[in-house]
Amino acid sequence: MPRGEFSITSKRQMEFIDITRQLTEAIVSYGKINGLCCVFNPHTTAGLTINEGADPAVRDDLVGAIQKILPLEYPYRHNEGNSPSHLMASLMGSSVSLLVTEGRLQLGTWQKIFFCEFDGPRTRRVWYHLQVDME
Repeated sequence: MPRGEFSITSKRQMEFIDITRQLTEAIVSYGKINGLCCVFNPHTTAGLTINEGADPAVRDDLVGAIQKILPLEYPYRHNEGNSPSHLMASLMGSSVSLLVTEGRLQLGTWQKIFFCEFDGPRTRRVWYHLQVDME
């Protein structure tokens, strides 16, 4: 099964980074395959999501709303001081699955895949695994 990984470097403590291009380039390298692509984030203070990518304000709104839902100031007991990041990552989730048709990710018109950084800036990894139809 085709699989791989790539790196992402965040610039801020919290940001949504569009990884659609990196994933698309990785999948295209396998040819005109059909199947399913699982994308996984092996970090406990970051997440993955699919959302609108046309208007950057959507990303800012997502970060702002998540900060309202999970307060940065709270008597958290985790010693590292990044408990809100762990909670935000749990809300977002650590993986997304996408259909692949003839080597192309099947996304809606406005959809992009985002790496959700909640404890940056850092360099992170994203893993992908393709399950290819054997037709």
